[in-house]
Amino acid sequence: MDFLIALFLLIGSFFTLVGSVGLVKLPDFFMRLHGPTKATTLGVGAMLVASMLYYFSYHDAVRLNELLIIIFLFMTAPVSAHLMSKAALHKKNSKK
Repeated sequence: MDFLIALFLLIGSFFTLVGSVGLVKLPDFFMRLHGPTKATTLGVGAMLVASMLYYFSYHDAVRLNELLIIIFLFMTAPVSAHLMSKAALHKKNSKK
């Protein structure tokens, strides 16, 4: 179980790092938007799964807090990215 928890933590850390680097390094706003919404969401989700596994295996408790956070994160990240991209597109078109 320790190996599985460590694996989820490493996967989560990797995707969070990739998303953060993408946010800083990509040239365009629309490209930069993918960093926090795609990779970072997956990274945080993997870390929360690791937390759920830890509490399940070492404390013999099923904690649904992490599951609720994952559901909320996966529901709100695409919506917020869509709204930000629509606003940026609207602002870009109104300058013409």
